[in-house]
Amino acid sequence: MKKIFLVIAVLFVFSGYAQKRKSTGGKTKKMNVLFIIADDLTATAISSYENQQCSTPNIDQLAAEGTTYSRTYTQYPVCGPSRASLMFGYYPNATQTYGYVSGRENVGPDRKSLSQVFKDNGYYTARVSKIYHMGVPIDIETGSNGKDDAASWTERYNSQGPEWQAEGEAELVQNNPYGDKPRKGGNVMTIVKGEGGDLAHSDGKTAVKASELIKKHKDKPFFMAVGFVRPHVPFVAPIEYFEPYPHQQMILPPKVENDWDDIPARGINYVTSVNGQMSEEQEKKAVAAYYASVSYMDAQVGKVLKTLKEEGLEDNTIVVFTSDHGFHLGEHRFWMKVSLHEESVRVPMIIKVPGKKAAVCNSFTELLDLYPTLTELAGLKATENIQGKSLVKTLDDPNSKVRDMAFSVSQGGKSFLLRNDQWAYIQYNEDASAGIELFDMQNDVKQYNNLAENPRYASVVRDMKEKLKRKLVEVRTNDLGIEYNK
Repeated sequence: MKKIFLVIAVLFVFSGYAQKRKSTGGKTKKMNVLFIIADDLTATAISSYENQQCSTPNIDQLAAEGTTYSRTYTQYPVCGPSRASLMFGYYPNATQTYGYVSGRENVGPDRKSLSQVFKDNGYYTARVSKIYHMGVPIDIETGSNGKDDAASWTERYNSQGPEWQAEGEAELVQNNPYGDKPRKGGNVMTIVKGEGGDLAHSDGKTAVKASELIKKHKDKPFFMAVGFVRPHVPFVAPIEYFEPYPHQQMILPPKVENDWDDIPARGINYVTSVNGQMSEEQEKKAVAAYYASVSYMDAQVGKVLKTLKEEGLEDNTIVVFTSDHGFHLGEHRFWMKVSLHEESVRVPMIIKVPGKKAAVCNSFTELLDLYPTLTELAGLKATENIQGKSLVKTLDDPNSKVRDMAFSVSQGGKSFLLRNDQWAYIQYNEDASAGIELFDMQNDVKQYNNLAENPRYASVVRDMKEKLKRKLVEVRTNDLGIEYNK
């Protein structure tokens, strides 16, 4: 009899789950969602991950309270397709979404985005700044909606800022690798030690607006999506954020002789110290400015989280922090994103759910897993046949495995990464005609020795090729009705 009562008690406790709490009036109250995403933020720049130079106290505090995912990977290391994948829950190869679009163009009007599911279930949904693709700096300078999806939001707000034209000390730390294109572009490392404080720039305005909306809508369920544009270039931040990072003290990745000799041409990143003609001093200045931009963004994250706490919403709000993809900071003399090497594809991800203990989860996870995770936590039905996997079980048991590998693509969906415990396998073209890379991630974590042409690893290459072939079939087996171009 005691066992029966125990079972009934356990069922009663878990029937509400984390997605619902009782308010003082005795009515069921839905859980809010605060979704925060940074732009071009690599996991290697977060001090609660492995960085020893960059200070991110607010993100670190969130990590100390939530579940930190140590092996989360973007599905495409470029802003537009990554965000489309995350918000609609499909791999880029499933929807053929590879460009600077929202993704709605390819999935059609009947597929609901992540936030749209919440909106259609009575939530107030707001976008503050960049969630779907926005061109940085152009759309930030003009205050444009960018490639947004209007159906996803109840309201949307843009955070206009001066970007590379901000008042302050400015410096270009690379020669423009794009020929005659203007220096203000979104792939040019311009540093601006800005004047005017936090509110003179886009992310400061974003934090203020997000805090304002949290206060205004705290009495009804909300899905608040807050997009910070730093540390995306240009590296613009108030001057005080540069002070902890004198460029002379920055530690650069090792420069390995003949490092590119075993990398296929397609594996050499599009921005390098070579084509940017960067001196070592310029490289150090770029790293210092990136860290300053991260610190500025972290401070704005702190303001939003402080508002959540001051309004008494911490116990009823799921908080997510992540980035759309990573960023190279001189590894292999590579800069920016696009590459399928580790620093470009691995991202930070933290999920804090009220009532759940802080933990670290080392399972492979992917950004598109956020869609089914958040809808399940909120007790909502996600769009059928999306391709992410719910991470809810990891919030109770961080040792549980969700995936045995991560999958990312780049270069128009024609370059592929499979990353498992032992190997990082990169293949250029479906027939591997443009080369392959194989790295032993247990003994060569920085990926300096491509083993793909070593006869000792021929069986590993064959196995990874077959896994990739099966993965592509899996990705494309859906009801989207899209014809695929190999």
